[in-house]
Amino acid sequence: MKRLLRMAGLGLVGVVLFAAAATCLTSGCSTLGYYAQSVNGHLALVQSARPVDDWLAAPDTAEPLKARLALSQRMRAFAVQELKLPDNASYRRFADLKRPAAVWNVVAAPELSLQLRTWCFPLVGCVGYRGYFDRAQADAFAAGLKGEGLEVLVYGVPAYSTLGRLPRFDWLADPLLNTFIDYPEPDLARLVFHELAHQVAYAADDTEFNESFATAVERLGGERWMQAHASAAAREEAARADARRQEFRALTLRWRDRFDALYRGPGSAEEKRAGKAALMAELRAEYEAIKVQRWGGYAGYDGWFARANNAAFGVLAAYNGLVPEFERLFERRGRDFERFYTEVRRLAALPKAERRAALAALQGD
Repeated sequence: MKRLLRMAGLGLVGVVLFAAAATCLTSGCSTLGYYAQSVNGHLALVQSARPVDDWLAAPDTAEPLKARLALSQRMRAFAVQELKLPDNASYRRFADLKRPAAVWNVVAAPELSLQLRTWCFPLVGCVGYRGYFDRAQADAFAAGLKGEGLEVLVYGVPAYSTLGRLPRFDWLADPLLNTFIDYPEPDLARLVFHELAHQVAYAADDTEFNESFATAVERLGGERWMQAHASAAAREEAARADARRQEFRALTLRWRDRFDALYRGPGSAEEKRAGKAALMAELRAEYEAIKVQRWGGYAGYDGWFARANNAAFGVLAAYNGLVPEFERLFERRGRDFERFYTEVRRLAALPKAERRAALAALQGD
């Protein structure tokens, strides 16, 4: 599960944090609760960050950390120069949070549906998760959702984006974190590129559009980084990992469609529960066969399949559902990132129905 979320794009929980902060600044936070923990958690995170140059100059900074921080800054420069991503204070500071995740996301879906529960916030619209800086609070909220009969998933998020909405306050910019700084080189590059992509375009009430766009940028950018900077051995290992990711996505999206067809089709609730149990058993059996026959026993996705439920399938769709359309759009714009971003921003400004129709039209290209 941890590796899956490492590569899944990782979430726009920062958008909600930005909305919470803006709400408190403009209207006041009259009560404690979700907004308060969001604001306080984000402020504590950014206040603990120091410029990367300070870490590099400090005599007590471990050499392995110095090497990873230096690598991250080369990736940051590549993002600006080659991928035309924003040149700002994001990912130029580092914080050690002394915990394994930046936040914990809670997602939920009904027993016989893949439609994620959504929560709505000022400025940014509705999203299909709630993010908590404290794992215990996330678990408590999840328990309440389970009490409503929903299927729930709680997972750690190593990074999030605040969309670069506060350019005058560099100390509030998204920092590098201990939660991901030690990722393998291709994964670290993809994460940085993904989160920066969220600053390029944002469509309110359309998590799938936002996450799929950022995932497309991370894939395109990650491939360019590895071709330009990685050794042959590193590129070979990255290719194997990417092949596994693609097979995982194809497998889970195919089975997601089967679950969705079951839930939307005819039959009683009891019949659908029985069909669901049978499908889940078939899915896990196919995964075990792939793991042994094609992945040499690689077990990095074991956690996901052990916890697979409707909420987990809903998260996958949000991050990957529109990626092929964005990749086609990139090709149509001559593989030019600036032209690509201009078109994505145009799409983001459209009403959702028009935006989706424009993306769907790319399928025939």
